[in-house]
Amino acid sequence: MPISTLHNVRFAGMATCVPKRIVSNLTDCKPQLRSERERLVRNIGIEQRRMAPEWQCFSDLAFDAAEVLLAQLEWRREEIDALIVVTQSPDFLAPATAIILQDRLGLSHATVAFDVNLGCSGYPFGINLLGSMIAAGGVKKGLLLVGDRGASLNDPIFSDAGTATALEFCADAAPMYFDLNSDGSGHKAIILPVGGHREPVDIQHLIPFREDENDHWHRMIDLKLDGSAVLSFSTQRVPPAVEKLLDYAGASKDEVDYFIFHQANRMINETIRKKLGLPVEKVPSTLRDFGNTSGASLPVTMTVRINKELEEGSKRVLLSGFGIGLSWGACLLNIDGAKFPDLIES
Repeated sequence: MPISTLHNVRFAGMATCVPKRIVSNLTDCKPQLRSERERLVRNIGIEQRRMAPEWQCFSDLAFDAAEVLLAQLEWRREEIDALIVVTQSPDFLAPATAIILQDRLGLSHATVAFDVNLGCSGYPFGINLLGSMIAAGGVKKGLLLVGDRGASLNDPIFSDAGTATALEFCADAAPMYFDLNSDGSGHKAIILPVGGHREPVDIQHLIPFREDENDHWHRMIDLKLDGSAVLSFSTQRVPPAVEKLLDYAGASKDEVDYFIFHQANRMINETIRKKLGLPVEKVPSTLRDFGNTSGASLPVTMTVRINKELEEGSKRVLLSGFGIGLSWGACLLNIDGAKFPDLIES
């Protein structure tokens, strides 16, 4: 969509919930993979991840985050007009997880609830979507639940998390600025090739096969990721998009308190930071302890690294998400007087 501005929308608060289980990329692997994992950790910067037990869905984490956030905001359930869930880890293929959560959270039947199928870029898109409904005047208060459940012992990158963000109508709110983009020609760079109507799941897709001599095993139903394509896309598209958004908003880098980027891996994130000439202290990271939490990585980083600073006073924050699709989006917003509960473990 064209670069845009939203008025009368206030960022009221945000909460993050992660599983209690901590998985180490260095020790929770086969002994023969230890030396390779040590090299990998040095490159990608991910030492630990959070992994949900089999029974726990993304929606359970998002539910817990929403409950804590609503309690701190002291919002009444009947006041909430919209519930948007951004995830690629739904409870079921149908119905939408948002509608199930509308009931679990005790929200009114008048609440509009629906899912958005986006991953690593999803947080800025979700804020724009819910914010647009508020700016249009039909919604006064809304919840945005973002996250995924994609962690496994075999994959050293992904981690599980669920987040809840509250937006509300406020005539005095500072403008929110957005730049959202999509490039479907790169859709094969990050893809789950099996499970949709193009290729429904069959028995052969469930059988593990050895990928290489390093004892890596894979199944056709597992995520496929082209690392070099993702690296090229991220480092080429994100920096100019950030510059473009700042120029549109009439803001300098010095006027932004924090730049929060999707936590992809150390190589990608450091390249982006250096291309933009940003100081390390303005670019908090959670890669080392939480890995890549997909669409939740922006809220996770705000909660874990700067939640107290964000509660103290007015802060200007630029959020940038990028990945599967391929898609990338950024938003620049002012956070003032918002609630940021400490990290929730469930």
